[in-house]
Amino acid sequence: MTFAGLKQRLDLYEKLMRLDKPIGTLLLLWPTLWALWIASNGQPHWLLVWIFALGTLLMRSAGCVINDYADRDFDPHVERTKDRPLAARKVSTGEALTLAAILILCAFLLVLPIFRRIWWLTLIAVFLAASYPYTKRFFALPQAYLGVAFGFGIPMAFAAVTGEVGPLGWTLLVANIFWALAYDTEYAMVDREDDLKIGIHTAAITFGRFDVVAVMLCYAATLGILAVVGWQLRFGPPYFAGLTVAASLAGYHYTLIRDRRRDGCFAAFRHNNWFGAAIFAGIVAELNLRPWLAQ
Repeated sequence: MTFAGLKQRLDLYEKLMRLDKPIGTLLLLWPTLWALWIASNGQPHWLLVWIFALGTLLMRSAGCVINDYADRDFDPHVERTKDRPLAARKVSTGEALTLAAILILCAFLLVLPIFRRIWWLTLIAVFLAASYPYTKRFFALPQAYLGVAFGFGIPMAFAAVTGEVGPLGWTLLVANIFWALAYDTEYAMVDREDDLKIGIHTAAITFGRFDVVAVMLCYAATLGILAVVGWQLRFGPPYFAGLTVAASLAGYHYTLIRDRRRDGCFAAFRHNNWFGAAIFAGIVAELNLRPWLAQ
């Protein structure tokens, strides 16, 4: 294979892994960082941060490849996805499955330093990532399943830091499920007409004319659960300031999705990066300023 041919294949693999669209990786990373900082009381080991950050990228990339493999016969009929490498038949199914296997293997090798404490959670995470794309065929709210898959870094982070998940870790996971329902319903609203034609299930279709209300209620549930977590941990103003900023961002998302325009819904989905970042900033500020505020 020539250098130009190799570069072309690598470009296609990059698109298949969505490395050119980092928003998905960020939406996985933020809740994982919430958990790492809370579980370690604001002092996570640098190696754990590196492992979870790179592991998040690898697993998200593998999930995208598996998703495109599962949807290879649907994507050509959806305007937004018709040019994806598998949908356009520019990459073979064998190449896609090999790439997914390599990415999952790399992610598995990455956790070997903390393998004994989280190996079983790693296996569950792989199963969730591999099975999510198929839930759209039979589950009315596949976005809820996505919330578990996208948030499974939370229990893994708690187990890696403390040796167990505990109620706090599972509570944060529930908060992430509601957040994923909010942002991925916004995402599904972009493709609603195409999804109806090809017969797959999404939250946007299930919620119907109550989709905007459902999204806002999911944001409210996310913030409400996180507020309870903050109250239980006796967090103070910095943490709740982060939640307040996140609530303001959710309000802004309402202005983007209320008319159900595709561009507005997609912009709201992408803007959730800042929602997750605001919550993380509040956690970091709380745990770093707490000793000073206590004086």
